[in-house]
Amino acid sequence: MSDKSSISRREFLQVLLLGGFSSMFGRNLLSLTDFETIETEFDLAVARGDSATPTALVQAAIAALGGMEAFVKPGDDVIIKPNIVAADYSYQYAAYTNPEVVAAVTALCIGAGAERVRVMDRPSSSTCEQVYARSGIGDAVTTAGGQMEVMSDIKYRKVDIPDGLDISNWSVYGDVLDTDVFINVPIAKHHRLSKLTLSMKNLMGVITQRNQFHPNLGQRIADLASLIRPTLTIMDAVNILMDRGPRGGNLSDVKQMNTIIASQDFVATGAYAATFFDKTGADIDALRLGAEMGLGTIDLDSLNIEEIAV
Repeated sequence: MSDKSSISRREFLQVLLLGGFSSMFGRNLLSLTDFETIETEFDLAVARGDSATPTALVQAAIAALGGMEAFVKPGDDVIIKPNIVAADYSYQYAAYTNPEVVAAVTALCIGAGAERVRVMDRPSSSTCEQVYARSGIGDAVTTAGGQMEVMSDIKYRKVDIPDGLDISNWSVYGDVLDTDVFINVPIAKHHRLSKLTLSMKNLMGVITQRNQFHPNLGQRIADLASLIRPTLTIMDAVNILMDRGPRGGNLSDVKQMNTIIASQDFVATGAYAATFFDKTGADIDALRLGAEMGLGTIDLDSLNIEEIAV
């Protein structure tokens, strides 16, 4: 994968938010593909192993991409965004990101020299504190040396989405836009509205008024993703929810995959995970539309993929 730009994630977002590059027609001249990527040998890494721990899977996938040191530099501020939309059941029900996966990512960031690693999500029910505790993610992250952040209403700010095709602005959690490194850690699961919850839809956890995305869900997720560009996406496919998502509640709907997928391309990460559900990226509106907008690719055959047995 080649380095597409010399600007950092923070600089890229500042340009978009400040409107620093604009033409006489008002079109943003900074291409969506100009977001900085780190040159790595492989475009996407897939680690799997029937008896491997989630920690070992995360470590193997990130090592294949050059190690966390390729993405996190000493002194960096890091935000990790798992899916903790609800925690009605234990993590074995695959309704939220596996706590060990989140802890493993946290530990790798700290090991790479991050000054601060915060983990956060905005649950759809209960309070942040309740969901963080019930899911086990709070304890796992704290033990790994990270911090759980309660997403405060005062930190949301309305920002322009210059390349949005259906929405032109939205209220977004400001720290996600300001951080040096933003790592997206979704879980692969069924969703009754979007078919699947994967990499791009997980970004809805950093906005307000999520229900207003539903009338044109796929395009609005893609529009949001054009602004919130993760440094890295690490997909939890240790256990995946095959039906009755997003909240689940029946272990018969859970399939054990013992897999972690990692890439800088959050569209490709989602497209690969979709194959576990006998679907392609083209079957998922947000992924297909994101690819059309130049946010990434759903053409897995075009990628250099490293498959790792752990």
